[in-house]
Amino acid sequence: MRFDAAVLRSVEDRFSVEEVLLHAGPADDEILVRIDGCGMCRTDLAVRRSAGRSPLPAVLGHEGAGTVVETGGPHTGLSKGDHVVLSYDSCGHCPNCLNAAPSYCDSFAALNLFGGREEDATRFTDGAGRALAPRWFGQSSFAEYAVVPARNAVRVDPALPVELLGPLGCGFLTGAGAVLNSFGAGPGDTVAVFGAGAVGLAAVMAATACGAATVAVDRHPERLALAERYGATALPVTTSGLAARIRQLTDGGAHFALDTTAAPALINDALRSLRPTGRLGLVARLHTTLPIEPGTLDRGRTMSHICEGDAVPGLLIPRLIGMWRAGRFPFHELIRTYPLADINEAERDCEAGRVVKPVVLPQERNR
Repeated sequence: MRFDAAVLRSVEDRFSVEEVLLHAGPADDEILVRIDGCGMCRTDLAVRRSAGRSPLPAVLGHEGAGTVVETGGPHTGLSKGDHVVLSYDSCGHCPNCLNAAPSYCDSFAALNLFGGREEDATRFTDGAGRALAPRWFGQSSFAEYAVVPARNAVRVDPALPVELLGPLGCGFLTGAGAVLNSFGAGPGDTVAVFGAGAVGLAAVMAATACGAATVAVDRHPERLALAERYGATALPVTTSGLAARIRQLTDGGAHFALDTTAAPALINDALRSLRPTGRLGLVARLHTTLPIEPGTLDRGRTMSHICEGDAVPGLLIPRLIGMWRAGRFPFHELIRTYPLADINEAERDCEAGRVVKPVVLPQERNR
């Protein structure tokens, strides 16, 4: 099967939209999906900072959504024509997967970050027959089609705009899941969100929806304006005495803080902004040593990494869609769409902060 995909050949290259070949259809546990839309996530772009550790050349993209065109059989639980949102991969049988914690799967790195299925790498090649990493985050969905484990796919109502739903599989799932699952925030709680990008704004929306008060910190005025629209008190990152100001706004400190920036100074501010026994969740991968300043991690405060919002996608994605339909999770307002041919423009806009969540439309040929 031949179709177009955006190939990244090296960390220095731009994406190249070219014809690729799929040499085998879906296996017993897989489905073939026509990708109608795929969000661009910071994890895709982080590949450029991981020279030698990423499965390049590859087709990236892991916030896909689309229509099932073929299944490996009836045991997949899906049928041709189903609309699906795709999420991260997991093995399904390790202790964490069996304990409803698939984002902490023993094989998470192998299945998601290193292309997946090394034993069958030649099933997916470029036009010259050179192997491409076959399944980034179980998807490789910066493409017109993707072969995906059925376990990764969540069926959704075909009346919904499926081309916009892909970010519910990772970025929006991570931010909202941190608030709803990891923190279990509710009325009377306060949540401080550091970084008002896609993940942070999803956290703000979810906190507001569940009745928690929210403070959002960012360096972009337009993103702070969005955070205010979704119910947060907005603070520029340059605010003097930032942590003290958050403690003042939250009557003694936030119950929870979420850092999406991986910036050590802000992580320390986040810890200082917490009340005693408060919890800080980190969702971004750290790129440097994290020095913890004296007096920040005491009085019962805790800090931990949160992966994929502690979500079981098949449970949280329908919940987020229900919140969206009720007008309580307006994620669509954060999206700007681009045809696949403009994927490099989407990346530039994302890196420059001109768009919160780019979504690439592989089936759209022209603007």
